[in-house]
Amino acid sequence: MAESINPRLLFDLDKIYRGSQFAVSDVFQLLGKPLTALVESMLRDHEVTDRPVVKGRVSPQAVLEGAVYVAEGAEVGPFAYIQGPTFIAAGAEVRHGAFIRGSAYIGPKAVVGHTTEVKGSIFFDHAKAGHFAYVGDSILGYDINLGAGTKLANLKLKGDEVKVQHPSEPTRIKSGLRKLGSLLGDRAQTGCNAVLSPGTILLPDTAVLPCVHYHGTLLKGLAR
Repeated sequence: MAESINPRLLFDLDKIYRGSQFAVSDVFQLLGKPLTALVESMLRDHEVTDRPVVKGRVSPQAVLEGAVYVAEGAEVGPFAYIQGPTFIAAGAEVRHGAFIRGSAYIGPKAVVGHTTEVKGSIFFDHAKAGHFAYVGDSILGYDINLGAGTKLANLKLKGDEVKVQHPSEPTRIKSGLRKLGSLLGDRAQTGCNAVLSPGTILLPDTAVLPCVHYHGTLLKGLAR
């Protein structure tokens, strides 16, 4: 029985920016403290230490604190609040009123939308959480889209370790994480006001319909 999940089951790392840096043997090595270390390494590559470095466009009404990098071509809208360590790649958008709480990687042309909150998460290229979403300790694959009001919950009511259903073997495995949101494979989607419980996995090209609460691993098609 497998005890880990290779990220390549969910994400085509060969087509994304900096894909080799995410090529670990177990997807859970990309969250929690390892993600913080990875983001900090990317920031050091751009000579970011304890204060923001801005190459893109940042509204004078936005607040950036600590080690934050905004690449050329990226945009941060008014009243956004971004805490480091956070890496925002070229062409990404952080829109009006967004809140990024650190340990975040926002890839090229990804979108953190109006009043969306992000904590300890990865947005791969073109991933979009456009409207008042919560994204906690999650990974959003290439070109995924979260419908307005989507919540990716990251903490069980009991507060114990999150387990997940392996996507290719009939077994539940330990994540080693107390806080774990969702792993959304490339081009996955959620409808408006969908709620995904801690440890949810959506394989590539799957979807959760509007107002649905989903918990588990969606291998194909739609969750109703």
